[in-house]
Amino acid sequence: MGNIDESFFQETEHRPKQSTIEAESIPLIDLSPILTSDSLSSSSEITNLVAQIGDACQKWGFFQVINHGVPSMCREKIERASKEFFLLPTEEKRKVSRDEDNPLGFYDTEHTKNVRDWKEVFDFVVENPTLLPDSHEPHDMELMELKNQWPNFPANFRCPIFPFSIF
Repeated sequence: MGNIDESFFQETEHRPKQSTIEAESIPLIDLSPILTSDSLSSSSEITNLVAQIGDACQKWGFFQVINHGVPSMCREKIERASKEFFLLPTEEKRKVSRDEDNPLGFYDTEHTKNVRDWKEVFDFVVENPTLLPDSHEPHDMELMELKNQWPNFPANFRCPIFPFSIF
């Protein structure tokens, strides 16, 4: 297996304990109530959905979305292109690394509890470009423009309007 970078090792007190925890099921968030309404969803549906997401995030840290409206053929193409991208050499993926000026793109140096995570990510926005508040201050009206950066390979990873018109 070779040498492992010490930045991946957690201090002993932060390592998982050797025990088995039985979990129920991963939280499922059903988007159909807000996607199938003829008019805008009722505020109670949205409030309920927000509460479900908040609860899943607090108790689990993640959830699965169902009935989201993304066609299965589109999802399969996205998964294939993603696998191709993440199988590329690290040097190739880092050509589209995110940085201080652009938080979108490839990233592989995230840390949790001062320990490097064993993951790689590729962040992008659906609407390109996307305007967001430049700070968390409620009265700050400055906007920042986020623009996707796409790798040259695989060619089908680049998508002009995600996800419905790709490939």
